[in-house]
Amino acid sequence: MSNVVHIESYLGAVDPLSSRYAWNSFTDDILNRGHGQIRLNQPQDKTRPDSLRAGSLEKHTYRVDGLLDVNPNGQHPIIELIRDAEESWQKKLDGASKTLSQAVKEYQRRYSRPPPKGFDKWWKYAADNDVQLPDEYDMIVRDLEPFWGIDPVELQKVQEAQENVTDSFTLAKNATGTVDLVKTAFSDPETWRQRGLLRGKDEILDLLRPVEELLSPFRAIFSPHDNPNLLSDYHVKKAAIDAARDRETLKLSDIPRVQHLGFASACPPGSPSRRENVPVDQHHRPPPRTGKTFIHDHRLSMDPCSHPTIFYNHAQYVAHDLGPRPQPTLAAQFAYCSTPLYHDLQTPSFIAWVKDVEPRENLVEWEDKTDERLMWRGSNTGMNHDASTRWRYAQRIQLVRWANQMNGTEQVLMETGEGVRVGEGKVLKKAIVNPAMMDIAFTGTPLGCDPETCKYLKKIFEWRRSQDPNGKEAGNHKYVVDVDGNGWSSRFKRLITSNSVVFKATAYPEWWLDRVQPWVHYVPVQVDYSDLFDAYVFFRGDVYGEGNHDDLARKIAAAGRNWSKAYWRKEDMTAYFYRMFLEYARVMSLDRDSMNYIPT
Repeated sequence: MSNVVHIESYLGAVDPLSSRYAWNSFTDDILNRGHGQIRLNQPQDKTRPDSLRAGSLEKHTYRVDGLLDVNPNGQHPIIELIRDAEESWQKKLDGASKTLSQAVKEYQRRYSRPPPKGFDKWWKYAADNDVQLPDEYDMIVRDLEPFWGIDPVELQKVQEAQENVTDSFTLAKNATGTVDLVKTAFSDPETWRQRGLLRGKDEILDLLRPVEELLSPFRAIFSPHDNPNLLSDYHVKKAAIDAARDRETLKLSDIPRVQHLGFASACPPGSPSRRENVPVDQHHRPPPRTGKTFIHDHRLSMDPCSHPTIFYNHAQYVAHDLGPRPQPTLAAQFAYCSTPLYHDLQTPSFIAWVKDVEPRENLVEWEDKTDERLMWRGSNTGMNHDASTRWRYAQRIQLVRWANQMNGTEQVLMETGEGVRVGEGKVLKKAIVNPAMMDIAFTGTPLGCDPETCKYLKKIFEWRRSQDPNGKEAGNHKYVVDVDGNGWSSRFKRLITSNSVVFKATAYPEWWLDRVQPWVHYVPVQVDYSDLFDAYVFFRGDVYGEGNHDDLARKIAAAGRNWSKAYWRKEDMTAYFYRMFLEYARVMSLDRDSMNYIPT
């Protein structure tokens, strides 16, 4: 008998849902939904049609900022979120282009311009290497779209200056057909080797080797750091995107002057994080949110302009007080991760990539996993820990503290059965549920702290021995948490391959986000962990396992592992780099029209 569980079995068959959002062009999508930009033609919060509800149950509200507001008089929302995600994923698979001509047509439909020169050879590489979802590269176009609005002569001037900005390294496609390192600029040349600032260079070149002769000439600047560093100014970025949409280009002299509001500079006026044109104030944290929410759109949920709480709960922002000065113009620089407030160009990273669980015998089948506690192990990375910083609000500190608290209570939504309202939740004592259900701790010794703070950290937290990340001990856990560290989480690839359910909390929309389906392959959770206990208990059940959805958890774990092995191979990263540099070479060209693909 098949072990596949379909969510329809919980709600009954439903008609396919139409898209919750609509837009006239891809540039409108960027303005409406992406990277902290203004929301034009903003849709209103939506509720589900009555036809999708059981009996007299009421509807949940799907907010335009990516969150779902739980209606206590509705059924448990995770049932609905999983079902919708399965439908969206199947629709994406069914709609994928099967031929080059279909891909060209779909490209033009999405982006209102022809594909870049060399698109046919990219298609052949993708087809020959079984690269799935050949249309799902919106992030590349989203990242590069503002640069279409800048005169390429000006872009090249900015690039020439940017190559000398520390810290960075430059890769170029040279006349002989190879891609090589051509320049470095490090603030401390004596120690850059020890700091590993070029650790990603060889991995990038390795991924490009199979296709380097097929690439158009380019020069590309890379940041060697874990974090993005090019904070956008909202008005600068909007002016560029508006020009791109109108098929015009701006001179540097046309670009608006920046207003130094720190992180808030990147947000639209009137947005939740920039209502009064004042900087983010880390000295005055907002009050705790009320009401239960879950993520229905992971990308939108990562936007601090819509979700000010992110500024106060993630080291990417907490570590920098009001934030850095925004960039006066747009410089094209690649980075391992970015956020909606930055215009660093996102790339795949080979750091900590795994093909599979090794050795293979350490892969634990779902039925053989014996530990149902929620597990996380790691170090206290994310930011410096000393008397001058707000390290207590870094994401890893908050996770370990939250999971090990003995005082207070947790109000948790419990499964109430099909056709029954979910209610307000059940109040659970942390002293009872945390020791029984949580296995979350720091390992080793405190890092990144002055002696006094290190001593304090060692006192207030338990520091356990490290686990072999590929060992059976780690693999025995059904449920694992993935959180960011100094930058994006490099361990996600390993975790999603391990046949466990991954609860992922992140501030960084990574390169694969258009090519995965939250609630099908992993469980998205907010960076303040306000929904983590609710999501975990939905699958695991209570302390005694009552009300669990083990079958749905097993399905997500298996789907995540299968996705990792089929959609996150070396070939998939090469395909992403290949297509990205085709797009990049065109937007940086002095004759962009000559860099269009023309079917023969």
